[in-house]
Amino acid sequence: MRHDGRSDTVAVVPDTPLWTPTPEQVAETAIDAFRRHAETISGTTIPDSVALHEWSVRVRAEFWRLVWDECAMIGDPGERVLVAGDHMTTDRWFPDARLNVAEHLLRGEERRTAIVFVREDGMVQRVSLGRLRRDVTHLAGYFRAHGIGPGDRVAAWMPNLPETVVTMLAAASLGAVFTSTSADFGAQGVVDRFGQVAPKVLVAADGYHYGGRTHDCLERLAEITTRLPSLEHTLVVGHLTDTPRLDGIAHAQRWTDALAAGAAVDAAETPKFERFGFDHPWYVLYSSGTTGAPKCIVHRTGGVLLKHLSEQRLHCDIRHNDVVCYFTTCGWMMWNWLVSALASETTIVLYDGSPAHPSPDVLFRLAADLRMTFLGTSAKFIDSCRKAGLRPRDDFDLTRLRTIASTGSPLHPDGFTWIYDAVAPNVHLASISGGTDLCGCLVGGDPTRSVWTGEIQGPVLGVDVDVVAADGTSLRTMPGTRGDLVARQSFPSMPIGFWGDDTGERYRATYFERFPGTWAQGDFASWTEHGGMVIHGRSDATLNASGVRIGTAEIYNVVERFDEVTEAVAVAQEWDDDTRIVLLVRLAAGHDLDDDLGARLRSAIRTDCSPRHVPARIAAVADLPRTRSGKLVELAIADVINGRTIRNREALANPEALDALVALPELQE
Repeated sequence: MRHDGRSDTVAVVPDTPLWTPTPEQVAETAIDAFRRHAETISGTTIPDSVALHEWSVRVRAEFWRLVWDECAMIGDPGERVLVAGDHMTTDRWFPDARLNVAEHLLRGEERRTAIVFVREDGMVQRVSLGRLRRDVTHLAGYFRAHGIGPGDRVAAWMPNLPETVVTMLAAASLGAVFTSTSADFGAQGVVDRFGQVAPKVLVAADGYHYGGRTHDCLERLAEITTRLPSLEHTLVVGHLTDTPRLDGIAHAQRWTDALAAGAAVDAAETPKFERFGFDHPWYVLYSSGTTGAPKCIVHRTGGVLLKHLSEQRLHCDIRHNDVVCYFTTCGWMMWNWLVSALASETTIVLYDGSPAHPSPDVLFRLAADLRMTFLGTSAKFIDSCRKAGLRPRDDFDLTRLRTIASTGSPLHPDGFTWIYDAVAPNVHLASISGGTDLCGCLVGGDPTRSVWTGEIQGPVLGVDVDVVAADGTSLRTMPGTRGDLVARQSFPSMPIGFWGDDTGERYRATYFERFPGTWAQGDFASWTEHGGMVIHGRSDATLNASGVRIGTAEIYNVVERFDEVTEAVAVAQEWDDDTRIVLLVRLAAGHDLDDDLGARLRSAIRTDCSPRHVPARIAAVADLPRTRSGKLVELAIADVINGRTIRNREALANPEALDALVALPELQE
């Protein structure tokens, strides 16, 4: 059902919880043990997790130091925890710390299964921690022998394979900076991202599986390598065949040969770990590219690892020897989040393929077969299962499953009830929300609190989260009133900045311009009467289609090549409990939006960007709204097609163009 959005307030959900943990379940959780310890060492009464959150933002340094200790972080934290600056961006966390994230993720018993890789066609591969360490050692040896060291960039254009994890850990062990994107991106999308950070090494697979088909990547790879002048080494992983072709691929070598060469350089089976500062860069993630090329967000080693540990162990109750899966690609931050679960000595499950192939219950079948304790997916997937009438609890033994996590887009209330009715009545449903920007969560689950229909349970520990009105005033005492999701104080996983933004101007403008001195996440949200939160979608021009944030600029780069199109705007329309991309085009004289032009537009966007960028609807318009200075206004268009109050109508030169959008038939079907 389409969200009408005619009011700034939203309905409050019925006052009946879907699930409440028993006192025994609460006592067994890591967050409750952490609460009791915090109460003891602080001498403060902390009766529950709500009070724990209040304590964690009141004495942030004490809280984050306790997380370091309780999670047994490997390394030296140093004496100082927080050195306050004159702005959120200049606060320094653990300025004297020394650590290596790969050392932390590779700790544990060698015989333990670290990775279970499952391919869509049924192939299963188990990787022991000992084997993972050995491969990391050999790849790091290859890197070291070829002069790859601290600060150099190592890129992966890969499916969700064990080799992708090996690449990240080998880079991190040397202090090199890792970056990745998914294998279904077109050559232009890959170059738009990797071209900015100038990698010396590119790791890429020969193809991937999806929807019952194999997709060859070698032709695109050849083009990509010729367009990345910084490349010195291209390692080709044989995923579709054991001996992938290297024709036309610059600086190419097969992955297996590189590992063998690395083993010859250093026959040791134990990785070498150099420890770096807390703010040493771990990886680069990419923004959606709304106003140009995607921003390259540089994330710090210590801050992200510490944040992930707090989320996974405390909010998601992930424990040693758990089996953890998040359905994701290597272009989504949840892949990075999943790999961090190795730090808790878990088994992580990597899946390469469609979550609906060979049947729509494939993830639940895997959860039963692999005895998963944690399964993460998108709200879109949950909704598709609900609409398909699936009842996994009738077909599979899911009794080991303690937690189901949902993110990517807001989970509809019907999705909440479906989980408890059709999947697992005693599971903890952790709806979570954060972003690539912080590589973590702002709000999330809490295994000690009730789950209410349609609500995220509350803010995550250590982050001073709020919802504010347009003037920056708090809406905490006004449940159901929609505003902007913000964080009022710094937290360790705030990014170092954007690659190439030496002055920090773009970084500050992106997150702090709307509400000076306050991190603005770019999401509409509202508090609930239970102290939880509802996310209502994006408040900026970012598109969030099928749970993946993508940007408009990449779409425009393709559309602008068509002589038939004079101007275009892409926006997200809330539709059928999800969002879909709508492309509005103003056509050149003498041209019509016929089936042929629509098909060519979609094909070009799919090829140059990715399948996720393809608009669900394309509509021709006589005019597009713009400011008096001539700038097209994506936000106003998104507001009007979603029935929201238009935020800047008075600044428009042609507001009548907005009124014409309401009647477009393409937006009603």
